[in-house]
Amino acid sequence: MSARILVAKPGLDGHDRGAKIVARALRDAGFEVIYTGIRQRIEDIVSIALQEDVAVVGLSILSGAHLALTKRTVDALREADAGDIAVIVGGTIPQSDVSKLLEVGAAAVFPTGTSLDTLVTDVRALTAEQVG
Repeated sequence: MSARILVAKPGLDGHDRGAKIVARALRDAGFEVIYTGIRQRIEDIVSIALQEDVAVVGLSILSGAHLALTKRTVDALREADAGDIAVIVGGTIPQSDVSKLLEVGAAAVFPTGTSLDTLVTDVRALTAEQVG
């Protein structure tokens, strides 16, 4: 059974090409992927994650609000008693913010330029840890 992954675009960012490429790469690697589309509220992302019983929520953020949006998502999942759902984040993220994202609860961070192979490998390892 493959892990279920929710790929979401939180906030007002309307550009979703990268998110669609990531969703397709994960699907092609054998994951079951649910893509929410653009401009999603954190509450809706958490609700969908719970309804779809996902192992991972992947946030695609290009707007520069990655720290606040990631923290709000992690906090909302914990408040919903779903803190076991890993949150990963990718997009336009300065290297200097990677450690900050990990500190607020992101399980992994994929800045622009991360190869799809690296992404798939890291998500496989993350979902294997959750099962194991």
